[in-house]
Amino acid sequence: MPSNIESTHQVPFREAVRVWLRIALLSFGGPAGQIAVMHRILVEEKKWIGERRFLHALNYCMMLPGPEAQQLAIYIGWLMHRTKGGLVAGSLFVLPGFIAILALSYLYAALGNVGAVEGLFFGLKAAVLAVVLNAVVRIGKRALKNQIMLGIAAAAFVAIFFFEVAFPLIILSAALLGYWGGKRGMPAFQVGGGHGDADESVLSDRDSLLGEGLPAHARPNHQWSLRMSGTLLLLWLTPVVLLLALFGSENVFSQIAFFFSKMAVVTFGGAYAVLGYVTQEAVQNYGWLAPGEMLDGLGMAETTPGPLIQVVQFVGFMGAYRDATGLDPMLAATLAALLTTWVTFIPCFLWIFLGAPYVERLRDNRALSAALSAITAAVVGVILNLAIWFGVHVIFADVGEWHVMGARILAPNLASLDLLALLLAAGAMVAIFHFKVGMLKVLAGCALLGILASLVFF
Repeated sequence: MPSNIESTHQVPFREAVRVWLRIALLSFGGPAGQIAVMHRILVEEKKWIGERRFLHALNYCMMLPGPEAQQLAIYIGWLMHRTKGGLVAGSLFVLPGFIAILALSYLYAALGNVGAVEGLFFGLKAAVLAVVLNAVVRIGKRALKNQIMLGIAAAAFVAIFFFEVAFPLIILSAALLGYWGGKRGMPAFQVGGGHGDADESVLSDRDSLLGEGLPAHARPNHQWSLRMSGTLLLLWLTPVVLLLALFGSENVFSQIAFFFSKMAVVTFGGAYAVLGYVTQEAVQNYGWLAPGEMLDGLGMAETTPGPLIQVVQFVGFMGAYRDATGLDPMLAATLAALLTTWVTFIPCFLWIFLGAPYVERLRDNRALSAALSAITAAVVGVILNLAIWFGVHVIFADVGEWHVMGARILAPNLASLDLLALLLAAGAMVAIFHFKVGMLKVLAGCALLGILASLVFF
């Protein structure tokens, strides 16, 4: 690969800003939809970068903690227009979703006990369950190409569902196994990666506007890396340290800052996998939300543009709304939403600016590709765990646990079955799996049915 050739292009920065804003406004449907939108616009329509380069950047982003779609935007923005390009692309990718979820959070907090609002989120819960199951199938078809990958997915599911093994440990184990297999040239680990349909495109790197060479600013520069890393670390951690020092570890803002900073470091494998970890901590440990409310927040994130992991903004909002520490509840919730978004997404810029210049020189590394394949397979098992956990809590009002020989088994109370939720979820699954109805249409339809049901049953 002729990486020593310097690449140039003639894309004005103003045009790039418009394109990134357009991508941000169209980025619905979770990481799969967002990556597909970026591929369609940047590779197929604008021809900024080639297919192989796009997939290489995506593979790196999928190996990082945090939302891979936003990180991919930062990566390509940096590749096209240096530091300012990455900052603009990543910031715009989050902004529309932040505004939309904040508005929905206000509505939820102020009117959540109104029948129509309850019905709206009741319907969304059922649809979200179908969407998560669809993610299991979609990513599974792409990742589980052989018995080795299927075994990794099964092992990940058993580890997290029955034995509550820490998510980062599952991902690290899969990555090490994949890297080991890749180093030995085992074909079972060379199954590719990514969420979208990018492999169907034929645009070569050479025929793209950027070309196949390495832009001057993309070459590793230790001074630039250290300066950017230091700046981003200060921006990320200063609020966390100040809150802990001023208010202590029991303050809700300190807890939000610390928890979501930790999440930004340890959560790998995409938004659906991350949600299992966030749900467990936010519901069971901190008590910020009830299980059903986490599904409400996920419904918000599914129906608004931007990264799906932006659901954490709603989690922080509700946590501070209920524990305002002397502030007006809405003001406390707004500040918490800003804080959550800050500590969740600032690290994404750090990972890209620190690693991308070096990753650009590794476009042919088979061991890294194999590690990605194993991680993606493990994520299928983790998402299946999330789907079952969500499903049980949507369909049953009372869910207990049994512990047998170290294994945890969910034990729903059959008498607490919510027949209406079951029927709505089943209808959403039929619409998505059999009739191939689009996700947004299913979400809108279930939300409408939930509102109608609220007029009769709630």
